[in-house]
Amino acid sequence: MGDYDVDKMLENLEKVIENDPYLAPHRGVMQRRVRRREQIKRELTQAADSLVDFASGHEYFGVHLRDGQWILREWAPNATRLALFGDVNGWGEGPEYGFHRLHDSGVWELILPAEKLRHGQKFRLRVFWPGGQGERIPAYATRVIQEEGSIPFDAQIWHPEEPYRWRNGRLGLHGMQAPLIYETHVGMAQEQAKVGTYKEFTDNVLPRIKKAGYNTIQLMAVQEHAYYGSFGYQVSSFFAPSSRFGSPEDLKELVDAAHGEGIRVVMDIVHSHAASNEIEGLSRFDGTLYQYFHDGPRGKHVAWDSRCFDYGKHQVLHFLLSNCRYWMDEFRFDGFRFDGVTSMLYLDHGLGKTFSSYDDYFSGNVDEDAWVYLSLANELVHDIDPGAISIAEDVSGMPGLAIPVERGGMGFDFRYAMGVPDHWIKLAKDQKDEDWSMSHLWYELNNRRHDERTISYAESHDQALVGDQTLIFRLIGPQIYWHMHTQDDHLHVERGAALHKMIRLITLATAGRGYMCFMGNEFGHPEWIDFPRQGNDWSYQHARRQWSLTDNPDLRYVQLGAFDKAMIELVKEHRVFEDPAAQLLHEHNDDKVLVFKRANLIFAFNFHPHESWTDYAVDAPRGSYRIVLSSDDPAYGGHDRVDTTHEYPTFTYEGRTVLRLYLPARTGLVLAGM
Repeated sequence: MGDYDVDKMLENLEKVIENDPYLAPHRGVMQRRVRRREQIKRELTQAADSLVDFASGHEYFGVHLRDGQWILREWAPNATRLALFGDVNGWGEGPEYGFHRLHDSGVWELILPAEKLRHGQKFRLRVFWPGGQGERIPAYATRVIQEEGSIPFDAQIWHPEEPYRWRNGRLGLHGMQAPLIYETHVGMAQEQAKVGTYKEFTDNVLPRIKKAGYNTIQLMAVQEHAYYGSFGYQVSSFFAPSSRFGSPEDLKELVDAAHGEGIRVVMDIVHSHAASNEIEGLSRFDGTLYQYFHDGPRGKHVAWDSRCFDYGKHQVLHFLLSNCRYWMDEFRFDGFRFDGVTSMLYLDHGLGKTFSSYDDYFSGNVDEDAWVYLSLANELVHDIDPGAISIAEDVSGMPGLAIPVERGGMGFDFRYAMGVPDHWIKLAKDQKDEDWSMSHLWYELNNRRHDERTISYAESHDQALVGDQTLIFRLIGPQIYWHMHTQDDHLHVERGAALHKMIRLITLATAGRGYMCFMGNEFGHPEWIDFPRQGNDWSYQHARRQWSLTDNPDLRYVQLGAFDKAMIELVKEHRVFEDPAAQLLHEHNDDKVLVFKRANLIFAFNFHPHESWTDYAVDAPRGSYRIVLSSDDPAYGGHDRVDTTHEYPTFTYEGRTVLRLYLPARTGLVLAGM
């Protein structure tokens, strides 16, 4: 991307404002943010050739073997002394393992002969500061392990004799269709009641993703986290892939194998906050609470019991930007899903806010340092790989989030439509489906900023965490345990399975520029997610995926999975996401019918619980059509009420060009022009 001309960016920003006149009163704030990010960028790169060159902290800090000697460096400005201790010295102390301070910036360095340290040795740092001391895991540690039954983690020298030999490069967006994302978690990706491994995922789960038709993996819980039950969102070591799943080489093999199958791998990166842990985390690393984080109350995320980064500090920007580059350089990730963007952008973390006014996006409640960081991170990611993917997890609807940096935006490629799954859960919880409003449903499915690319989903891991339920469990309830046999015609299960297919199809068909599914939910995984914790006697019962359900041809899960695969293949074959938006053709609240066009396809849904409509007239472009997907197909658990071999020509009716369709109750149909 290179350097930007501020005047050109501001000129492009005017075009963004023209597309949304409600932004006009906030022109000054938007311009200020653009100028501020360019000023910060100049300050960061004044001693570097580029932003990529600046984001190289991982090459300087940490542990490196170079020219026959080990070089260890850490940033600890408040420290008065640093020392290494571990396997190398019997976990004692000695002057030869003491760091020396390089200069006033707070950088400490230790140089040792090559024979002093060996691959696999465990170690920690002892950090001394005025009035205290503590054991610490290096901030730039790339390998952190926990011994069986031991609470604290240890850093580990990681320098295998044979480095991993890559076979495939990053894939990115170039030459590939819109992202069809399979959100997944390595640890719970196996059926056994245990923690899964990178290798097990590569061997057993990756082929399932390939078969299901998804072209992108969103990999959760990669960065090391001391508490497994945090789902990976309480990061303690930002540069270390979680060792509970295997070695760094195993993770590289997973990414490499996915690339070999033509599947992108996007990492779920957590820069929104950090674990409060002090031995194995960043908190109070050099004895101060404000080294990486805000001091005082602002440095504490009360809702998450974690620490909040100070994005206004250049050293923090160096750490986080280097972290982005590290994962792309070392593990060849194709990009990132940035977690907790809403929490980053607002001083109150967006807690309890409805974001009903544009004033919410441009008030003093916005952390403009965080805005600048995210904009710089997006520029960096795309400088490293112009085809990289960046996705924002933001519930606030911040304008410009997925507008390119050169147009004055924050630079994300995509944003998640987080209101869509929330709406489905609300409907499933609070209303009978016979009371669902088609007009309101259409609004919710298409309520997005149409100048920004959006990814929709019916449910993610958020909707299935402990205390909640998966979508299909809400639709079926406990009957899911007893009546999922294909020959069992239980009415409650019939209803839930039919709606589950329709919900997924209409969400996919109306999605902005991509679609996401959480692992197992493509076949209606019945149970929620609950990681081992004291409250469940440290059980893994719900921290796994029951793949055997979809491998058993006698169960409906096979049919639900087959439907998911068919709809994924359909949108790929017809390149649905190249048409930016669906066009409403027919909407009738009493009939519970929604019909719309996208690409060369017509999608027709009858949500009515018991009324099937014969010769139902809907507006359509002139031509002749055939059914290419029916949720009522017996292969998908339907009742075979639709003749998919029939040709459907349009005709003129009362001055309209219409199709006449048979729309069975609780059925979704897709027709293609012939």
